[in-house]
Amino acid sequence: KAVAGALVEGGARPAEAGEFTRRAFMNGRMDLVEAEGISDLVEAETESQRKLALAQTDGALSRLYQNWADRLKRVLAHQEALIDFPDEDLPPEVEQGLLNEIHSLIAAMQSHIQEGDRGERIRRGVVFAITGPPNAGKSSLLNWLADRDAAIVSPMAGTTRDAIEISGILAGVRVTFVDTAGLRETEDAIEAEGVKRALFHVKQADCVLQMFAAGDEPQEVFPASVLIGNKLDLGVVPKEVQGHLVMAVSLETGQGLDQLKALLEQKVEALTASSASGAPLLTRARHKAGVKEACACLEAALQQEWPEMRGEELRLAMRALGRLTGHVGVEDLLDAVFGQFCIGK
Repeated sequence: KAVAGALVEGGARPAEAGEFTRRAFMNGRMDLVEAEGISDLVEAETESQRKLALAQTDGALSRLYQNWADRLKRVLAHQEALIDFPDEDLPPEVEQGLLNEIHSLIAAMQSHIQEGDRGERIRRGVVFAITGPPNAGKSSLLNWLADRDAAIVSPMAGTTRDAIEISGILAGVRVTFVDTAGLRETEDAIEAEGVKRALFHVKQADCVLQMFAAGDEPQEVFPASVLIGNKLDLGVVPKEVQGHLVMAVSLETGQGLDQLKALLEQKVEALTASSASGAPLLTRARHKAGVKEACACLEAALQQEWPEMRGEELRLAMRALGRLTGHVGVEDLLDAVFGQFCIGK
């Protein structure tokens, strides 16, 4: 503090959030996507987050977007030729070629969008919602996952009223487990609100851990959920329910818990797997929105009969890609992006 105070008295000032990275961006040393990678690297807590951020900082994502921009630039050049020289009898292959390239770009962008959730999960973490009827062992499972007494365990139904979250690392990825209120019909206003919130967490989660006790099989199975049959020490747990495999465990004796942990690790790996094409994963909602906008413009271009209108849609697609990397009209984004940095970085 004394050194900092002396520097300020000598005319220096504290750096603003993200100031050094912003200077590098403003001087053309990196683009906006690479700058966001530095922010993610500073905040990285796991090896998977660090690797993803390093790849983004190294320009992997930027090179993909620049490749699309270069391809789109060539398409636009051919489209402008069709507009400027309508009487030159250009071969039909020119127009067919640019239409094929537009289709190819749309397919690449759609694939990137579909796989984008994986990159976002690595960056923010995978969320598991633990749900099921009262006394199925949800809070006991949370405590086992946390390796501590994070939630109150009681034989009284309705003990958990609000969601309880714990975070950790599984398969090298940050994960969050959310213990929710038991699902049942109730006239208790507070418990009913807990049930409502539980269903909200189920919809928002990346994966649902649906629990039930031996002898109390669920009547409804949530989509893409992991069925966990608890209290194996007290009764028989079926191997499957409504065609869905069941992981049988006993949180009292520990039976089946090692297999459950291995299954959860497999789930995390599947939810955060690398792109099948080897392309870098997008990591932010801003990236997804920009690619979606560019894709929508390309799709609109295919619907245009007038070459001038098609050319305009292609220019809009190019502008959307330019905003991603910061090469086009992003002044309103800069404060939001660099304001997330720690002081000076």
